Amino acid sequence: MLHLVVYDISDNYTRTKLSKLLERFGLTRVQYSAFRGELNPNDREVLARMVRKFVQDERDCIFIIPLCMRCASTAVVISNTGVELVKDKSIEFI
Repeated sequence: MLHLVVYDISDNYTRTKLSKLLERFGLTRVQYSAFRGELNPNDREVLARMVRKFVQDERDCIFIIPLCMRCASTAVVISNTGVELVKDKSIEFI
């Protein structure tokens, strides 16, 4: 299932380590603090356990959001660079 992982981590070192972990899970960066990609339920659970250590400050948070293909295909992405949430051309760029 497609997932969107969005985070706000205050410490630069911790934020970099988190982004490298997300890349190891096969997720692709879509914004500075946002990644997307396919995760099965087991990988999502493992990732959720692993990222807990990155939330160190009271302002830190990580969202792991599952997206059904129907919801993802109706997403509106506003970008000058043509970023896609899914590889389906049915997304409208504004």
